[in-house]
Amino acid sequence: MNKFWIVLWHTYMTKLKAKSFLITTIITSLFVFAIANIQHIIEFFTKNDKTTVAVIDTTGMFYEPLEEQLKQEKHDDLQLKKMSGSEAKAKADVRNGKWDALLILSADDKQLPKAEYYANTIADSDTPSKLEQALQQLKTALATAKLGLTQEQIAQLYEPVPFEKVALEKNAKTEEELNQARVLVYVLLFAMYMFVLMYGGMISTEVATEKSSRVMEILVSSVPPLQQLFGKILGVALLSLTQFAILFAVGFAALKSSGQELWKFLGFDHLPVSTFVYAIIFFLLGYFLYATLFAVLGSLVSRVEDVQQMIMPVMTLVIAAFMIAMFGLGAPESTFITVTSFIPFFTPMIMFLRVGLLPVPFWEVALSLVLLTATIGLLAFFGSKVYRGGVLMYGKAGSWKDMKKAVQLTKK
Repeated sequence: MNKFWIVLWHTYMTKLKAKSFLITTIITSLFVFAIANIQHIIEFFTKNDKTTVAVIDTTGMFYEPLEEQLKQEKHDDLQLKKMSGSEAKAKADVRNGKWDALLILSADDKQLPKAEYYANTIADSDTPSKLEQALQQLKTALATAKLGLTQEQIAQLYEPVPFEKVALEKNAKTEEELNQARVLVYVLLFAMYMFVLMYGGMISTEVATEKSSRVMEILVSSVPPLQQLFGKILGVALLSLTQFAILFAVGFAALKSSGQELWKFLGFDHLPVSTFVYAIIFFLLGYFLYATLFAVLGSLVSRVEDVQQMIMPVMTLVIAAFMIAMFGLGAPESTFITVTSFIPFFTPMIMFLRVGLLPVPFWEVALSLVLLTATIGLLAFFGSKVYRGGVLMYGKAGSWKDMKKAVQLTKK
């Protein structure tokens, strides 16, 4: 067992000291800090940034109401400037940069406002969208006034339809719990997707690198293949947890400095503890499942350049599981989602999706965990044999037939 820890710590420390890991961690930490303070960053760069729109009101009726409507909607970054000159001169001023845009107001056959918007480019959709929204509100107010409707009648007209959702099952989640659960499920699905692809590929590359340097021949003769296999898997897992802990600490500190609480920021304050327990269980089992496959396949190639080609089928499985889970977010009770949640390669994502959103019977969760654990055990047993023979195979390797050769080598 001592040799297992040697492999684990060697893998962990080698990757921890690598420049690529340090640079990636620093860049990602800066990104997390920026995301946590995105509102302050946007306000800092846009606090003095105002868009000035010249307005020609051909009717003389709509400019003041439009200006008042924009104030009510608190579009402080949008400033109107009433013009009395010709359209040609106003358009020339826009071309020369005196004004950011030109708005010409006129009336239709029902004496309601219509507008034409001119700018050097119409790539900016924010400003015309705000103006259009304000004009729409103004048009609605004028139209209802012409019909003689009171403010109470207008408010009643636009009042939302009462629509209450009630779950009949005893343990069904409330609407608030479901909304928070969807966020957690989406975060975990995306994290597992990135986690497996990023660190699973790292495991394959690590094995292939040692094999190409012939160090593997010495290791295999002194360390049992199962210990070596899981030593590398756990070593990379420990590395990833280290990186996640750093990023979590940076994100927590950034949110705290901006005056926000982490739990309320994420919106998980009404979720039951069992949901988080299931999240950890499925996350870890999903990692071990795919990491074992990545390590085994990495042992079959002799060059690092061949790793991507060899692990492509496993990456396809991960992508397929993620896409199915995205579909399941909108239809978690569908038969397709229920069936795929029991397929071990999809279970970590799909079953957690169901557990997070539905009152799934415990026996279904237990059965999926048994199948998943058994699959990991079989992969570890078979993978250790392939691993032991695979690390002794050199030359071109790029097909699954090489697994048979690897197993045959272990019998010699």
